[in-house]
Amino acid sequence: MQDLIHDHVFDQGSNAAERGTRLVMWITAAMMVVEIATGWWFNSMALLADGWHMSSHALAIGLSAFAYAAARKYAKDPRFTFGTWKIEILAGYTSAVFLLGIAALMAFGSIERIFEPQPIHYREAIVIAVIGLVVNVVCATILGHAHHDHDHGHGHHHHGHGHQHEHGHHDLNLKSAYVHVIADAATSVLAIAALAGGWAFGWSWLDPVMGIVGAVLVAVWAKNLIVETGKVLLDREMDAPVVEEIRDVVAAASVAGTTRLVDLHVWRVGKQVYSCALSLVTDDPALTPARVREQLGIHEEIVHATIEVHYRPRT
Repeated sequence: MQDLIHDHVFDQGSNAAERGTRLVMWITAAMMVVEIATGWWFNSMALLADGWHMSSHALAIGLSAFAYAAARKYAKDPRFTFGTWKIEILAGYTSAVFLLGIAALMAFGSIERIFEPQPIHYREAIVIAVIGLVVNVVCATILGHAHHDHDHGHGHHHHGHGHQHEHGHHDLNLKSAYVHVIADAATSVLAIAALAGGWAFGWSWLDPVMGIVGAVLVAVWAKNLIVETGKVLLDREMDAPVVEEIRDVVAAASVAGTTRLVDLHVWRVGKQVYSCALSLVTDDPALTPARVREQLGIHEEIVHATIEVHYRPRT
């Protein structure tokens, strides 16, 4: 089973995702240093906020790249019963928690600047902010291409069984890196707007206000990522479409009214793959674990099933 999970998780698309995240990590880290240094030098809170925001992205994307490498390295280690995919999810969760701290620091610094304004070198700061935005667009393109390579051909088609579907689960680790870059592009736009408004109309208050808006954006993104990754880490999958498909298989595998599903547990062990454990009570002697497993085989995303059948005597 572990080899099946490994094959589903570490394919050509995963390799492309790892290469993309590693490249974007170095690009983001370089731009982060430039923005923080120039934001401090030119006294721009919006630019500093964007730089610190980018630092959180550099860390998060670095965690994504590390998670790919670690998950691949230990993929066939027998100590990991259901594979190492959740290393990637744990990296996304960790980066989201860190983002909340960054958002708090950004908000605190911006509020401080409202009460203690500092002179800003608008023209120089705008140039750096625009460069930061261009870098974000380049990084988003790189990760978007990796995302396309990863998801291409991941639909499940089962022609022999007349069954065809696509669950559309995405690589949460890659999605984490991608949304980080998109969010950073948004704060770059806010920084540019704040600096342009201050330069053209003398609205110096706009710079720290946009810093606060950027902090709110980071906090909202972090909260959404915590919810999404936390769902996987806590195995909250009983509302997934595959659960209903398993129930349908049990209903179809036996004579109507003779079998009852008394226990079912489903959890995800990869980007698009699941394990399940189920217990049945039946008076159909032809219903065996092997028969149920064969019926479940039409659902390629179920890579492991533990099936228990209890027979009750017919009256």
